[in-house]
Amino acid sequence: MAYDQQLASRVREYLTKIEGLHLEEKAMFGGLAFLVNGKMCVNVSGLRLMCRFDPALNKQLSMKPGYQPMVMKGKTLDGYCYVEPVGFKKKKDFVFWMETCLAYNQNAGRKK
Repeated sequence: MAYDQQLASRVREYLTKIEGLHLEEKAMFGGLAFLVNGKMCVNVSGLRLMCRFDPALNKQLSMKPGYQPMVMKGKTLDGYCYVEPVGFKKKKDFVFWMETCLAYNQNAGRKK
């Protein structure tokens, strides 16, 4: 599992400062997933973030710098994307993606 340890630390530090979250880390999608309240919220995959968000935001988020659709087995997965480092290098952009993932996490379903 190859992922950016510094980016993982940045995500961990951000999430652990929020009270009331149950946070778990788990190897998933070839990287390190951060599960919030039992649901995959954000993942560090290589040098990128893999974000889970409200699928209704697909079009809007696709305009953000660094956005890349998540494609598995030739199918684009709505509500998931990769974000290249250019898209979260600045603190405000990193916070945007973290908050976008956390906002959806409250309503996201759990995979069995």
